[in-house]
Amino acid sequence: MGTPSIAFVCASNNPQILRENLLRSPAIESGQYPLEVVENAPSAAQAYNTGLDRTEADVVVFLHHDVYLPLGWDALLRERIAQVAATDPDWALLGAFGVAMDTRNYGPVWSSSINFIAGLMPMDPVPVQSFDELLIVMRRDAGLRFDEGLAGWHMYGTDIVCQARAKGLGAYSVALPLIHNDGYKETLDSHFEAAFRYMARKWRAMLPIKTPVIKITASARDLYKWRWRMWLWRKERRALAAPDARDPRDYARACGWMDLRPSLSDHAAERVSDKNTS
Repeated sequence: MGTPSIAFVCASNNPQILRENLLRSPAIESGQYPLEVVENAPSAAQAYNTGLDRTEADVVVFLHHDVYLPLGWDALLRERIAQVAATDPDWALLGAFGVAMDTRNYGPVWSSSINFIAGLMPMDPVPVQSFDELLIVMRRDAGLRFDEGLAGWHMYGTDIVCQARAKGLGAYSVALPLIHNDGYKETLDSHFEAAFRYMARKWRAMLPIKTPVIKITASARDLYKWRWRMWLWRKERRALAAPDARDPRDYARACGWMDLRPSLSDHAAERVSDKNTS
């Protein structure tokens, strides 16, 4: 691919959340990359397909308006793309948080809804069966589009991975540290159950599919069990969550992610290592 061009697409229904999070990201604030904000769309699939059609970049990053990308995140993304392309030039998708085929979660991402860094650190790209929707990276030439039959705002990260897998294309979780300033949610809307049933029908041959939230199976019992656990643990979850109104840069600073660019000492260590192996 050479050096790919990159564009960002965000679906937003809240200008304040957008302004206080994503638009504070240095790569976005600098104006270095195109950003398409699709406002008040009826579904994530429609919003993202609209954004995809408005861009011409080789690589399109779809992300939530409550995500903050630390300084140097864009350079790190280019490194991850090159790393994946070296072994899989026809890769389709990368994600900042995904569920591996063995059901382990890979990040790392900070989430204010749970008040800690979620996900294992992938030392190499990890093939996944689903993504958290907070951030999805797509190679345009993979020819994928979001399924507009999937109404609402749930499970489209899993669906797009299933599409890639069905076409024999790679979907990977890679280390792209970021802040998800998502805050506490008491429950999910009615579209969640509809999405569960839609995915169970559409991808019956791939079931079970583990998502970051629930395991999709042919039986709705797993859905009901999940909803029951959500209700039982609601007080504990509310107490755990960090304030979503807090400046995401505070969380980045606490995680040690204010600047993701390689330091001079890192370059020096690489030079020493190169000399020792030559």
